[in-house]
Amino acid sequence: MANDHYFSANPSSDTRERQIDVTLAGRSLTLTTAAGVFSPDGLDRGTRVLLGSVPPPAHDGALLDVGCGWGPIAITMALHSPNASVWGVDVNERVLGLARTNAEAAGASNVTIALPDDVPDDLRFRTIWSNPPIRVGKDELHEILLTWLPRLEVEGDAWLVVSKDLGGDSLQKWLVGALGAGFHVARASTDKGFRVIRVRRTA
Repeated sequence: MANDHYFSANPSSDTRERQIDVTLAGRSLTLTTAAGVFSPDGLDRGTRVLLGSVPPPAHDGALLDVGCGWGPIAITMALHSPNASVWGVDVNERVLGLARTNAEAAGASNVTIALPDDVPDDLRFRTIWSNPPIRVGKDELHEILLTWLPRLEVEGDAWLVVSKDLGGDSLQKWLVGALGAGFHVARASTDKGFRVIRVRRTA
């Protein structure tokens, strides 16, 4: 139990589900979280910064939340864009179940919650929002980002929130070199010690 992390595939700790009240896309919702997941007591600061600073997602097409946790970002995208197909991906089986439950409770019927390998290989995304799992380690984080960011449609945008203290500035510099031509990477905003990084596919 002591070795459980929010990025564990199958947490062994007791579930201990709880109800929390949150506001997403201007709607007051009662959702479910549990032990062994990221930020079980409510929206973490990074997610609050992201949701408070990004423009609305594309109104249709496929949208993606990378590292969806119990679902707040994916649900917000879905409520903003009811005609879009929203995907939330995570490796933690416990949060996948919670995110599905929460999407249903929020009336977000256009959300699909899945393991990364279950997303169709040919699917491309108009908008990606993510509070990425920084604590998985640099190499794994880089692999995650290089899996999903190249799957943006041309003229599509990704918005990532990363703590300055956990390497937000260095991650931005790395993305510039790793993605190369065809992508534009810039800091969109700074708030409460968090960087919001915008990645736009240009070609």
